[in-house]
Amino acid sequence: MMNKPPLSAELAGALDERSREIFRALVESYMDSGDPLGSRSLSRMLPMSLSPASIRNVMSDLEDLGLIYAPHVSAGRLPTQKGLRFFVDAFMQVGDLQPEMRENIERQVRPEDPNRPVETLLTEASQMLSGMTRGAGLVIAAKQDAIIRHIEFIRLDPTRALVVLVGGNDQVENRIMELPEGVTAGQLNEAANFLNAHLAGRTLSEVRSELETIAVQVRRELDVLSRDLVERGLAVWSGAQDGADAARLIVRGRGNLLEGVSEGEELDRLRMLFDELERKENLVELMTLAEQGSGVRIFIGSENKLFSLSGSSLIVAPWRDGEDRVVGAVGIIGPTRLNYARIVPMVDYTAQLVSKLVRK
Repeated sequence: MMNKPPLSAELAGALDERSREIFRALVESYMDSGDPLGSRSLSRMLPMSLSPASIRNVMSDLEDLGLIYAPHVSAGRLPTQKGLRFFVDAFMQVGDLQPEMRENIERQVRPEDPNRPVETLLTEASQMLSGMTRGAGLVIAAKQDAIIRHIEFIRLDPTRALVVLVGGNDQVENRIMELPEGVTAGQLNEAANFLNAHLAGRTLSEVRSELETIAVQVRRELDVLSRDLVERGLAVWSGAQDGADAARLIVRGRGNLLEGVSEGEELDRLRMLFDELERKENLVELMTLAEQGSGVRIFIGSENKLFSLSGSSLIVAPWRDGEDRVVGAVGIIGPTRLNYARIVPMVDYTAQLVSKLVRK
């Protein structure tokens, strides 16, 4: 299910049973509350009887190994990013989803209408992950070189026309186009007929490879105004498939990340995260990260270079099209104290479900 980097044998061998129990209790407490934990509190939580002084000695050793740190003088301890990675790789047990959890996910994502747009499915998946994990649900979809099946020009007024583009899966996109002066209804029809006859059923990349041939045909078959319309139609076609973003990003549940957060470093971190999400930069890298493994991947803090400024954690898995190509990713982004063991199987099953529904 999940791709795990090799566990550090050096770290694993450095901890005896007592150290491992203390480390596990400290990390699990952090994931539950986010608060530092001191030796006295730890002594009451452990299955073995240890004095606070003995626990402090162990914590000092864990600190020397770089697994925990003290956020403030005389405070308890928190896990470092290295410690969280070690915990995830060495201690975390990930099981399969219970049947009722699978049914819950399917109820929220499985479509009642099989013909609804993929965008709706992806939005529901993002919303569902957000609601079930109390993090921010994230879905990314590649901008695809879609096929245009039909193009039509509808005059709005003497200087503008509505360009109706019908693509694969009968998805419709409308664009406004400026009209050359003096164009007639007959020329609008002629230009649309030419484009449909020569270009319908092809992708933009296929059209680009034949532009010279098309240009010759336009000059031979159409008058000046109709040629102008065809060129404008090609520009609209290009704009429909070559948008400013290389991919679409859908994020739901950002407000969940604000729960329990007060003024200070934590709020500043969230502001940076929201800014990073708004910029939507390097989204294709997110799919690249997911594509590097066959299952769920976990990126903790600065391991995740896309959101490294805010130090957020990302749990992400790829979803695939009917040809088994990675065309998107689903995941959760949130603080480093996410409940990884609980969230990983949710993200994994959601990615599988989205892949299955998209292929229908």
